[in-house]
Amino acid sequence: MSMNHGETIYIGVGGHVVAIDTTTGEELWRTKLKRSSYVTILVRLDAVYGAASGELFCLDPATGTIRWQNRLPGLGVGVIAFGDSLPVMASAIANDAAAAAAAS
Repeated sequence: MSMNHGETIYIGVGGHVVAIDTTTGEELWRTKLKRSSYVTILVRLDAVYGAASGELFCLDPATGTIRWQNRLPGLGVGVIAFGDSLPVMASAIANDAAAAAAAS
């Protein structure tokens, strides 16, 4: 793998979460979650969350290493839908940065 990457996108496909360099199209890593063709994902600055067959996984965004998983007992094996709170997080980060700048 090259050391100079552009942005990274994360896709869910064929039971895997895959990280792709947007500049080169190079696959950076792939992690098998479960035997499921459908994987949903949620990306955060410090983690990538993947879900397959009713289980939730937390992955390291740089390496794809599974940090933890939750089988969500009693909820079945359906598709997990993520709510997206990233705009709220981005706004909070911007507000914190503005407050820090004003304080200095």
